Amino acid sequence: MDRIKDMIVTGGENVYSKEVEDRIMEHPGISEAAVIGAAHAEWGETVHAVIVPDKETQLTADELSAFLADRLAKFKIPREYHFVSGIPHTPSGKVMKYKLRQQFKNQ
Repeated sequence: MDRIKDMIVTGGENVYSKEVEDRIMEHPGISEAAVIGAAHAEWGETVHAVIVPDKETQLTADELSAFLADRLAKFKIPREYHFVSGIPHTPSGKVMKYKLRQQFKNQ
């Protein structure tokens, strides 16, 4: 079930979280990133990114959006960024996206 949610449908367009995560990770100031879909009344879902910045890096949502502007189609660029100190993983190392969806459900 969780792998089904790795595809986000926003405004009728398909966005694969792995593609967005890969582009975000090209930024030198990011340690880890996870991309999730969040419910949206008009678009169905919107793209949200959960970001763990490097300890020395101060990032803003606007800076990341500008960084991604020439790497992704506009509809794939996250609409919300959540800066956190860590992302939950299973014992085997996979990101627990269902926990992130629960945590950021109403944000």
